[in-house]
Amino acid sequence: MPLLEVQNLKVHFPVQRQALSGAPLTVKAVDDVSLKVAAGEAVGLVGESGCGKSTLGRSVLRLLEPTSGRIVFDGQDITALGARALRPLRRQFQMVFQDPFNSLNPRMTVGQSIGEALDIHRLCASSAARQARVHELLQQVGLAPDIAGRFPHQFSGGQRQRIGIARALAVEPRLIVCDEPVSALDVSVQAQVINLLQDIQRDSGVAYLFISHDLAVVEHLCQRIVVMYLGRVVESGEARAVCRTPQHPYTQVLLSSVPAVTPSAKRERILLSGDVPSPIHPPSGCPFHPRCPVAESRCRTERPEIRRAANSHEVACHLVPG
Repeated sequence: MPLLEVQNLKVHFPVQRQALSGAPLTVKAVDDVSLKVAAGEAVGLVGESGCGKSTLGRSVLRLLEPTSGRIVFDGQDITALGARALRPLRRQFQMVFQDPFNSLNPRMTVGQSIGEALDIHRLCASSAARQARVHELLQQVGLAPDIAGRFPHQFSGGQRQRIGIARALAVEPRLIVCDEPVSALDVSVQAQVINLLQDIQRDSGVAYLFISHDLAVVEHLCQRIVVMYLGRVVESGEARAVCRTPQHPYTQVLLSSVPAVTPSAKRERILLSGDVPSPIHPPSGCPFHPRCPVAESRCRTERPEIRRAANSHEVACHLVPG
């Protein structure tokens, strides 16, 4: 049984009505997405900006309310749970946000930010135990315990992100949703944070849903990859297989833009024409067909369902043989 199972999830946002007809408009940020994360597994969720991956990550944790579908955590359907019933479960799933500065309260010290979750869930019997736990968490993410009395503005971006990770780890969660946790950091600091996340997973067995637009980072950290485009999953599979033999044309485009480490690994760059279609008015048929370099007439009228391809990937494309 997977630790997390998302079934046909939709997250739609109503927007301003059209001026003349008065018809309601809806942004289909997440449109019929299903995925699974096993205990101790790292699953990468990739796609360009605006594809709905961050919305999906927040919906999984019930920070955003889904329009329809199911979210099952450890066998329990949490989709419709009220705030009171959901509160004890929140200890089991946490989030690391993209912006390490805005995700920390500037009026709270590092110790207060990390210790707040300990207080909410009553995990420490005394103030001394609480302080010891905060110091232990800081050491776990590679920071000195004596920084607990300092404020977020006194740290670099990489240090703030480590503090955010320590805060997420405070309640010993089983799942952490990482929403582009390294995109705002320098390249050298990115590597340090990724290595830290790997060490934490190895030592604690925590599962990750790792959201990113960088396939190279995701391949390094994750065991499986899920590729999204315009609110829908277009390809998923084992990380190395997806990166070595991508099947969906959109995945091929993403990988062609990844810088090659060696000349032999260099891919031919695939350039797309046009912009990402509006999620308010998504195209008919395959959502990628207006920009797809190999689209056929069928792609314009029939929406492809995701199915298992010959190489064990799951792909939503009419042109990939089953």
